[in-house]
Amino acid sequence: MKRIRFLFLFLFVQTALYAQFNRGVQWTEDGNGYRRIENNEIVQYTLPDVQKTVLITAKQLTPSGKSEPLPVRSYEFSQDGRKALIYTNTARVWRYDTRGDYWVLDLDKNTLTQVGKARPVSSLMFAKFSPDGKKVAYVSERNIFSEDLTTGKVTQLTKDGTSRLINGTFDWVYEEEFDCRDGFRWSPDSRNIAYWQIDATQIRNFLMINNTDSIYAFNVPVEYPKVGERPSPYKIGVVSAAGGATKWMLTPGDPGNTYVPRMEWANANELIFEQLNRKQNLAKCLYADIKTGRTTEFYTDSDDAWVETKSSYSWSDSPTGWDWLNGGKEFLWMSEKDGWRHLYRVSRDGKTEKCITVGEYDVIGVVQVDEKNNFAYFMASPDNATQTYLFRVKLDGSGKAERMSPAGQAGVHRYDISPNGAWASHSFSNANTAPMTEWLRLPEHKALKESDDISKKLAAQTSPKKKVEFFTVKTEDGISLDGWMVKPDNFDPTKKYPIVFSVYGEPASSTVMDRWGTGRNGLYAGDMAKDGYIYASVDNRGTPSPRGRAWRKAIYRKIGNVNIRDLAMGAKALFAQHPFIDTDRVAVHGWSGGGSSTLNLLFQYPDLFKTGIAVAAVADQLTYDNVYQERYMGIPQENREDFVSGSPISHAKNLRDTQHLLYIHGTGDDNVHYQNAERLVNELVKHNRQFQFMAYPNRSHGIYEGEGTSRHLNTLFTKFLKEHCPPGAK
Repeated sequence: MKRIRFLFLFLFVQTALYAQFNRGVQWTEDGNGYRRIENNEIVQYTLPDVQKTVLITAKQLTPSGKSEPLPVRSYEFSQDGRKALIYTNTARVWRYDTRGDYWVLDLDKNTLTQVGKARPVSSLMFAKFSPDGKKVAYVSERNIFSEDLTTGKVTQLTKDGTSRLINGTFDWVYEEEFDCRDGFRWSPDSRNIAYWQIDATQIRNFLMINNTDSIYAFNVPVEYPKVGERPSPYKIGVVSAAGGATKWMLTPGDPGNTYVPRMEWANANELIFEQLNRKQNLAKCLYADIKTGRTTEFYTDSDDAWVETKSSYSWSDSPTGWDWLNGGKEFLWMSEKDGWRHLYRVSRDGKTEKCITVGEYDVIGVVQVDEKNNFAYFMASPDNATQTYLFRVKLDGSGKAERMSPAGQAGVHRYDISPNGAWASHSFSNANTAPMTEWLRLPEHKALKESDDISKKLAAQTSPKKKVEFFTVKTEDGISLDGWMVKPDNFDPTKKYPIVFSVYGEPASSTVMDRWGTGRNGLYAGDMAKDGYIYASVDNRGTPSPRGRAWRKAIYRKIGNVNIRDLAMGAKALFAQHPFIDTDRVAVHGWSGGGSSTLNLLFQYPDLFKTGIAVAAVADQLTYDNVYQERYMGIPQENREDFVSGSPISHAKNLRDTQHLLYIHGTGDDNVHYQNAERLVNELVKHNRQFQFMAYPNRSHGIYEGEGTSRHLNTLFTKFLKEHCPPGAK
């Protein structure tokens, strides 16, 4: 589940869906240049001289009869580079703008032609060239189409798509929890298209109510499988790009009790896909013969808790693609089977494998595979779980991993490396250093321009006071936890100050990272340090921090217990270390999973936490979706007591008169449903527990839609905090 995203949007924004969202750069095929959008044009820069060439002018992007060029959301070139597919006029589907219009610019003929122009406006999804560049395929209204770029002929490849029978894309939960959106693939020979079909006809609608956009209220239905409900059945099919009947693959097991989060072409005659069991603790890799539909299992990975999928460690900003080596005779696979997240080189038949990142550290994510030079580049941080650095290791498994990021740049790094491994776009920051970027030559890690050299910029800086201070505390349970703290301006250690904790606490994210933005509270209207607050956060077991499998999996079947205990005991240890913390003025806040943690901390540890502000929280774990909740908690038909024990609603009666709670939720939240708010309100009312409540009509999980919403939310948050956890020294 990605419930954290909206609260920390400025920290966690990641691009995805290559056809819809370009990464920071789009590399040229030879890796010696990159492309980008500038001033309604598509330009290309060569490396290392960074010489600019305009590839596509604004005039070329202006349709006939129009005076303005198309606003380019993203673009894709055909493999021969002679055509460009332009994505524009976009519309949001749940999280991202994955619907829109597409145009093809033929660079040889200098013609700009809209594809799918007979389809409804902004209804095309995931359009992409066939490998030979002769056709474009796309999804529109849950059916797949193929369009011949020479004749303009459009062939509808599927015809049974409805709002609930979904071809070539996914339902809500696959998108939210597996990052699956683009649901079809061209075959390498351009003859066929493989696709998912998701049957959501048996998934019940969750009905949101819109009371404001009409005199008569109306329902907004979302097909949403609650935890304990069977998944939507799927099929994997192959259809000719010229049209005809679909050949369905004979996937093993019950498709209404398993998942397929990955599917690609192994070659022109065979598919490869990953199938998860419902508990998501067993992954099977299978080949499928597209002529017979017969499938063959060849590799498995398992875990006592859950197995990770590619969306958790994607090195292409999207879970698409299978990472073949040696001409398709081997592939790369990520696993935690030895207690750490490592890269394995696996033979095509799955019978042999070799770990190539050996050691007691986690691979955070792979950046680039440079097979020609025998290297895999990846992010890791063996010595500090709050930071990330670039490493490389030989693909053949010989030798140890080599750190590439400079020793003098302590913090969080991000790289986009060229396909030939020669160049990289590099960004760096830490909690006290604003982001810096540079173009690099690899493997020297040398800046192309002296004026952009991050190492020299850092060396030239005066040493500023470290506003964000990192620390480690050991709890009474013997658990070491990382954390950060921002002290008030004009701090006096002989006085006492209120402390405000920012929490999340669940497997989707960590709040303790040494990067720019850490230590800032986007909900507070003002300057917390100037006003006299200590602001802090602690990282609990169960977060995705690179501290080994045992750390991450400790939360299995214990969300709402292990994480809450760690957060509470971390706070308690911090209080013991620092007498300047006023333990009568302790506040906590969080959004989504962090809202759940906030409620649980107030309810389960009322002696420690006096004030809480919870936003869009899951008050009852039995209300959330099946993929997320069952992955981390099991299936409620088997261990319902774990769901009940970890849910804030089970402990709401413990809220004391001396505590102060502000609960906030959007009534249009399709992710964490507003029913959580009403169920929690009922429980608090039942026990005569007093609190403050704010519902934002028709706002989604991010609570940002509508004029004045963000300002109102910030004002509400700040006023409540100042009133019930007053700032300043005593």
